[in-house]
Amino acid sequence: MCINNYRIILKTYFSILLILIFFLVGCSSSTRFGKEDSETKPRYETEDEIPYVLEVVDGIASYYSDEFHGRKTANGETYDMYALTAAHKSYPFNTEVRVTNLSNDKSVVLRINDRMPGYKGRIIDISFQAARELGMLFTGIADVEIEVLKWGDVE
Repeated sequence: MCINNYRIILKTYFSILLILIFFLVGCSSSTRFGKEDSETKPRYETEDEIPYVLEVVDGIASYYSDEFHGRKTANGETYDMYALTAAHKSYPFNTEVRVTNLSNDKSVVLRINDRMPGYKGRIIDISFQAARELGMLFTGIADVEIEVLKWGDVE
């Protein structure tokens, strides 16, 4: 009879512990899946600030992060996963592009500083920080639009 009392007490404590865990997890604040910035702000204050777009291409973007952090890029820089940079198959180094995630309309301006292998259908490989700002960390890839804002160095 004494063993049954211990089982009942253990079950009760276990049930209370589970309820507390679910309550605490449910109340935790997380911005990962929440709305990051509900305000829509204009990208440019005046029409003079709007850059002239030199080329527009649609395709799939992927991102690379900590595996290459600290390694040399194709142009000789050290890859920083928190910088707003990207790899492209053919754009000259230091080309500035605006990448827009077509599923959520978030965009970011990046500088090309690396080369990427020819993955089927992928047109750009972006840094971890750029993927974070575009809201594609969870999926890893996204349909994007690339707008060339400024051509970089001639190779």
